[in-house]
Amino acid sequence: MKLKNLMRRVLAVGLLVGASFPVYAEKPGFVYCEEGELKIDGKRYNFIGTNFWYGPLLAAENGDRARLADELDLLQKMGVNNLRVLAGADGSRRVDYHVEPTLQTAPGVYDDRLLDGLDYFLAELEKRGMKAVVYLNNAWEWSGGYTTYLEWAGEAEAPLPLRDGYETYTRYASKFVGNEKAKEMAAAHVKNIISRTNRYTGKPYKDSPAIMSWQIANEPRAFSKEAKRDLADWIRETAGLIKTIDPNHLVSTGSEGKVGCEGDIDLWEEIHAYPEIDYANIHIWPNNWGWTDRKNIEGSIPNAIEKSREYVEEHVAIAEKIKKPIVIEEFGYPRDGMAIALGTPVSARDRYYEFILNLPSVNPVVAGVNFWGWGGVAKPAHKSWHPGDDFTCDPAHEDQGLYSVFASDKTTVDIIRKSIEKLNKNK
Repeated sequence: MKLKNLMRRVLAVGLLVGASFPVYAEKPGFVYCEEGELKIDGKRYNFIGTNFWYGPLLAAENGDRARLADELDLLQKMGVNNLRVLAGADGSRRVDYHVEPTLQTAPGVYDDRLLDGLDYFLAELEKRGMKAVVYLNNAWEWSGGYTTYLEWAGEAEAPLPLRDGYETYTRYASKFVGNEKAKEMAAAHVKNIISRTNRYTGKPYKDSPAIMSWQIANEPRAFSKEAKRDLADWIRETAGLIKTIDPNHLVSTGSEGKVGCEGDIDLWEEIHAYPEIDYANIHIWPNNWGWTDRKNIEGSIPNAIEKSREYVEEHVAIAEKIKKPIVIEEFGYPRDGMAIALGTPVSARDRYYEFILNLPSVNPVVAGVNFWGWGGVAKPAHKSWHPGDDFTCDPAHEDQGLYSVFASDKTTVDIIRKSIEKLNKNK
């Protein structure tokens, strides 16, 4: 049965029996949404977290579990207990600018070592009382996602932005949200992951308190004005599908906000007002969005902060209107001078982080923020990532170290720690 028809039947049944989304049993240790707030065990849940997309890769049998333990120890020492991660990459290996090893090597075909890694990762979080937001797809090529599903659905070989140009890539990727075969394969992946039982804990994923939210995709986009309706429909269908499998966890979009909706703030509002979506997401990338002068990163801070403030306020106003909390789940700022080497100055980044990290303490609608991202003890070997290199939080196609926060970035680490202490005092 086609995904769209299946979900129409699921939603119709829910309406007939009087169900409405979200419906949660308030389970101990689980994050849930109530009266426009995220909560755990009846108490408001606010957090300062990080992006750590490669965590399950470190946790794999062929990964680096010793490094994983070190990274989790360092994060917990800072007070960081909320991690946004990738369930796994898709597609062939040895593709330029792609993360590997890939989890899903063909439609429904998985590398068991990486499934084991996802199990191990979530089990480790359970032991530590940490939470994960797990995204299941990606609009960008670095982990497969949209374009891998299109290839599997019979489209031509996917272009790469760095090789073939950004516009060539977006024209190709815009086909995903309208391609029924590609979406059916993506839905099958959603079902395969969410219905899994963890071999380390013996519990179904739906019963794991380590999962805060299942996320539909990293930065889902239409990539064209013509595909906006298809994007909205796909997000709602996928969110509904997730809830039929797992009624215990939150569902989120992974959206960048207005920027990720072809500049259409009304589309962002519509998507996040769906009852199947529990809380709102935005990302903020001043350097990528033209709010900085790349030749003067330090001098661009006032404009970057002001533009970010405006972007947050615009989306917060809508979150208040639809009575849902908002999470700024990606934000980043480059190292001074666009440098990438370990130990290079981060004075501008520190100023930007102080602004964003303060938001959950001063704005009750902002439930949390996740900085991009944690590089920890990694030692980058090349400008772009090569197989066998340490994982940083900079994806394979990006300069390794530009946005990553390393354990050696003492001033940034101290700002994060102090911001978390302030947030916890205000609870």
